[in-house]
Amino acid sequence: MRLRPVSPDVVIDELTAMVHTRTGGGRVRVLLDGAAPTAPADLADAVAERLRVLGRPVLRVSAVDFLRPASLRFERGKHDPDARYETWLDESGLRREVLSPLGETGTGKVLPSLWNAATDRATRAEYVDLPPGGVLLLDGELLLGRGLPHEVSAHLWLSAPALVRRLPAAEHWALPAFARYDAEVRPLHTADLGVRVDDPRHPAVLDERPV
Repeated sequence: MRLRPVSPDVVIDELTAMVHTRTGGGRVRVLLDGAAPTAPADLADAVAERLRVLGRPVLRVSAVDFLRPASLRFERGKHDPDARYETWLDESGLRREVLSPLGETGTGKVLPSLWNAATDRATRAEYVDLPPGGVLLLDGELLLGRGLPHEVSAHLWLSAPALVRRLPAAEHWALPAFARYDAEVRPLHTADLGVRVDDPRHPAVLDERPV
């Protein structure tokens, strides 16, 4: 694979341009995917700031606010990597409350958060409107390969050794989930923008796409 060394600012610029230059007046749903150490939320926030300067309405949503209740997430125990990969995310809630309303025939009315995993209670958030031409920036882990509707995707990728180094030791039980995701989905290659971030100060953008 061919990786092009860039600066962190170039990653932000390229993703911003990828979103802003999409033709048509519809809303743009962007998935920003990566394990927690890659900080996809930080990239989403940076892109959101630049899009707002360009006059685009932006809505920020985090997949962590659409996890299933603890009673469902931890049915197989708190440290089951397959459960983290397969069942932690409330896909139906995310589709129903965020992604589908922002589709071509959607209402634009979005619930920005559904469940607080820390308190294990509903967030009781209020619905918000994203007008036509607006951009949804959704950050999270293990998002690709699920068929979640979107227009643009970005994946922040860590090699296996880098993930071991940068993931907190208490989270190492989840390493098989990320290894399975990398093998089954190949997110670096399938995302519209794939970025290697073994060293976050010196990212590299994947310039090859599968034929």
